[in-house]
Amino acid sequence: MGRVFKLLLWLVGGFVTLFVLASVAIYMFFDPNDFREQISSSVKNQTGRDLTIAGDISLDIFPWLAVEVGESSFGNAPGFGDEPMASFERASFSVRLLPVILRREIVVGAADIESLRLNLEVNQSGVSNWEDLVPQESARDADTSTASESGGGIDVNSIGIIDATISYANHESGETISINQLNLEIGRLTGDGSDVPVEAGMQFDVQPSGLGGTLELDTNLAFNAANGELRLNGVTVDGTLEGVAVIPTTISLRTDGVEILTNESRVTLQTIDLTALDMHIVADIEPLSYEDQITPRATIAVETFSPRSLMQLFGVPPPETADPAALSRVTINATAEVTAVAIELSEVAIKLDDTSFTGELSIPTSTTGFYQFDLAGDSIDLSRYMEPADVSESTASADAAPIEIPADLIRPLNARGKFKLDKATMGNIVLENVDLGLNSSKGKMRVFPISSQLFGGTYRGDVRIDVSGEVPALSLNEEIAGVDLAKLAKAMFAADNVTGAIDGSFVLQGRGNDMLSIQKDLSGNLSLELTDGTYVGTDIWYELRRARATLKGEQAPEAVLPATTAFSAVRMSGVVTDGIMQSDDLFAELPFMQLTGSGQVDIPAGTVDYGMTARILEQPEFLSNASAEELQEFTEAVIPLKISGPLASPSVQPDLEKLLRDKVEDEVKDLLKDKLKGLFD
Repeated sequence: MGRVFKLLLWLVGGFVTLFVLASVAIYMFFDPNDFREQISSSVKNQTGRDLTIAGDISLDIFPWLAVEVGESSFGNAPGFGDEPMASFERASFSVRLLPVILRREIVVGAADIESLRLNLEVNQSGVSNWEDLVPQESARDADTSTASESGGGIDVNSIGIIDATISYANHESGETISINQLNLEIGRLTGDGSDVPVEAGMQFDVQPSGLGGTLELDTNLAFNAANGELRLNGVTVDGTLEGVAVIPTTISLRTDGVEILTNESRVTLQTIDLTALDMHIVADIEPLSYEDQITPRATIAVETFSPRSLMQLFGVPPPETADPAALSRVTINATAEVTAVAIELSEVAIKLDDTSFTGELSIPTSTTGFYQFDLAGDSIDLSRYMEPADVSESTASADAAPIEIPADLIRPLNARGKFKLDKATMGNIVLENVDLGLNSSKGKMRVFPISSQLFGGTYRGDVRIDVSGEVPALSLNEEIAGVDLAKLAKAMFAADNVTGAIDGSFVLQGRGNDMLSIQKDLSGNLSLELTDGTYVGTDIWYELRRARATLKGEQAPEAVLPATTAFSAVRMSGVVTDGIMQSDDLFAELPFMQLTGSGQVDIPAGTVDYGMTARILEQPEFLSNASAEELQEFTEAVIPLKISGPLASPSVQPDLEKLLRDKVEDEVKDLLKDKLKGLFD
C-alpha cells in the first residue's frame, strides 16, 4: 500500500514539474502576437467578418490562463458600411486552470473591457447587422445544453465594462438609441446564490422622441446556477431625464428586489417606488412571463400631485380659472395592464380637487390610438374651472372677449367613452344624474347622448363640434321638458319674476371661431311652451285699464302691487336665420284673455321685439274692480300689446301708438259713413 501511494506521489509530482517546465517554455519561447493573422483568418472563415488586432496580445499560463488583447475591431456585415460593428481599446480575461481540469469548475479571475464601441443597425428591409452571428438553435436549447454540459460551478472574481458606447439605429422605423459613458462593475459572482455588488452608470439619448439623460444603478446581484435563479436585491436607480419636460427632470426608483427564474422565463418584482415629475408613484407588479409578449399588470397608486405644476413642467401655461385652487390636487389609484396597443386601467379611483371618479380608462401607446373611458363621478362644480370673470372697468362685460372654440385641443383628440355624474353645477345651473357619451376623431367631436335632470324636469341633447375645416362648426339638438321656470330664470338671468314650467326644443347650427360669431351665424328652428305660471313686473289688466284711461282722458286706476300677470299657457316657435329668430305664432292664454302675435328675438344681443293683440274672453270675479263700461269695451275690443327689451326682463305694455292710430281710423271711418250716408240720402 505504501509503495502504491509513493508511486502516485511521484506521478503527481512529475506531472506538476512537467506542467511548470512547459509553462516556462511557452512563456519564454511562445509569442501569441505571432498568431494574429491565423486568429483573424479563422474568424474570417467562421463569420465572414474582418477581425483586426492592432494592439498587443499577452498570455499567461499558470496558475491563471490569462489573456489580454489590445486595440481591436470586428468588421460590419455586408451592406452596413465600413465602420466596425465592434471595437475596444483593451480586453482581458483570466481563468484558473486546475479547477477546470480537476473539478470542471470555472474560476474566472477578471473579465474587463475598456472603451467598447458597439454599433447595431437594422436596415430599411428589417435586416440587422448581427443576424448572421446568431446561432440557429433557439436560446432555450442553448441554455439547456450549456447547463447540462457544465456540470460544475462558476466563480467570477469581477466583471468590468469601462467607458463603453453602444449605438442602435433602426433605418426601418427611423429610431436611434445611443448609450455613452457606460460603466459597469460586478463583484465576485460564484453562482451559489450569494449577493454580488453591482454598480452601473450611463448617458443615453433616444431619437426622434428626444428622450435622454443619465442613469445610475446600484444593487446586489445573486445567481444560483443550480436552478437558474437570478435576483437583484435592493435596487436603486437615480438619474436625470431630458426631453420629458421643459427642464431636466430627476428620477428616483426603488424596489426591494427583482427575481428572474431563467428556467421558467418568469420575473417577480417587489413593490416599486418611483418619484419623477414631482409625482410619487407606488406600483405592485404581478409576476410576469417574458417568454412571449410581455404584458405587465400592476396595482398603482399616485399620491396627490398638482396638475398645474405638471403643466408647467411640460411647458403648458396653466389655465386661469375662476377658482385659483382648481386643478391643484389629483390622486389616482388603479390596476394597470400594458398591452401591445394601450395601457388598460381598471378599478380606477381618481380624485380631482373635491370630485371623485371611478371606472375604467384605456390610454393608447401610439398617436393614432383611441382614449377610451367609462367613468362615474359624484359632484363637480364646473364654474370653478371656467375663466375668471373680469370685473375691471376697462373690460366691461359688453366688451369681454367671446369664448373661443378650443379647436387646437379637439383636432388631435381621439377619444370615445361615457361619463356619469351625480351632480354637475355651472354657476347657478344644477344638473343631476348626468349621463353623456363622447366620440371624438379627426377633428369631429360628438357629445351624445346627453341626459340629465334639470330643475325638476329633464334635459336631453346632441352636441356636435366640427373643427376639421378652417372654421369650426357647432350644431345643437336639445330638448327640455317640465323644467321649473322660476329656478331656470334665476339661474340663467338672475331673475326672480317668473314662475311656471317650461318645455322646449332647439335644433340649431352655426359656424365661427368663437361663440359670438356662431350666435350671429345661427340657423335652424326652436319652440317653447310655458305653462301654469306668473310674470311679476307687469300687470297686463292694469296696463290695459291705464291705457284706456289715458285715451279717454280719465284718471288712471289705482295699481295693485306687486304687478303680476298669471298665465296658463304660452306657446311659440320660430325659424332662426343669421342669429335672428322670426316667430309668427306666439300664443298666450291668461285667465281672462288670449294673446296672439309675431316678432323677433335677437339671440346675440339677447333682446326681444314682439307685437301682439289681446282679446278679453270673460269677466271673472277678480275683474270686479273694473266698471261695467270698461268691461264692455274691453270684451268688444282687440287690444294691441308690445313686448320689447332684454330677454331677462322684457317690458309688456299696451301699444298706445297703435291704439291711438286705430282710434283715429275708427273715428274717420264713422265720419265718412255719416257723410256718405247723407250724400246718398
